[in-house]
Amino acid sequence: MCGAKAGGPDASTAKSGETTIQGSVTRDGQPVSGYVRLLDSSGEFTAEVPTSATGQFRFYAAEGTWTVRALVPGATADRKVVAQQGGLTEVAIAV
Repeated sequence: MCGAKAGGPDASTAKSGETTIQGSVTRDGQPVSGYVRLLDSSGEFTAEVPTSATGQFRFYAAEGTWTVRALVPGATADRKVVAQQGGLTEVAIAV
C-alpha cells in the first residue's frame, strides 16, 4: 500500500501558479476505489496516489504531456493529458 493521501495532495496546499492534474475514476457512473499513476511523456512512472472515496485524484506536475493511468479492481485505463504551466487539467476516467 502506498503512503500517499487518498485523492492526492490537498488543493488548499497548492501554491499560486502550480500546475495541477486532477479528476475522477468511475465505472458505470459510480466512483471507483483504486490507484492512479502519473507517467511522463516517455511512459516512466512518476507518481501514484490512491483515489478518494469519491474516486477523485490530484497531482501537482510540471508542464508537459502526461499519461494518467487508473488501476482499479478488474480494469486499467489510460488518458493522455497536456498540462499547461500554472493551469488546471481535469481528467475523467471511466473504466
